[in-house]
Amino acid sequence: MAIDNLGETRLFEYGEMQINHLKKADKKLGEAIDRIGKIERVVTPDLFIALVHSVVNQQISLKAAATVFSRLQGKLGEISPNSVMAHTVEELRECGLSARKVGYIRGIAEKIINGELNLEELKNMSDEEVIKKLSSLDGIGRWTAEMLLIFSMERPDIVSWGDVGIRRGMCRLYGLKELTREQFDKYRARYSPYGSVASLYLWKIAHEG
Repeated sequence: MAIDNLGETRLFEYGEMQINHLKKADKKLGEAIDRIGKIERVVTPDLFIALVHSVVNQQISLKAAATVFSRLQGKLGEISPNSVMAHTVEELRECGLSARKVGYIRGIAEKIINGELNLEELKNMSDEEVIKKLSSLDGIGRWTAEMLLIFSMERPDIVSWGDVGIRRGMCRLYGLKELTREQFDKYRARYSPYGSVASLYLWKIAHEG
């Protein structure tokens, strides 16, 4: 387990059961898994921190986002709905956030505080129910909700059509110039119920070479 400026973090867990299923289900993916080996990706169990981080990351470089997030943590101490609402818009903007992003973050915090959004209840919802709930928040779209399902909630079967890297990885893996939605759905069904692990490998494949 590692600790960084995202608070408590850990690695996305998977093992022989998931690997063996994927290797049996898809020969080409199996060959890639053997070549690449174990992939370590950090997850952030605190969903509010993950939501804030996803908003901070929007439309800026990873380096810039890390700087802004570090400043935000320095100002707030513990990143929580209450600590966000205890600071003014101007104070939050001093961290390098745009007015729009501050509005998104404060909006999410306010909904949690007033009971409109209960993050604990999401644990008992289906993937699609979580996506619907999170993407109803200002500043959170379907793709972001899917990434939160993997990298915060550790849901096992997420493969995002909206993710360019996933689609590129599939094209490279299967030697395709273009990927249709029908092809994508076929591969996604093949990976199930361990699509999230397949996604880790597809991202890696997309960035090889």
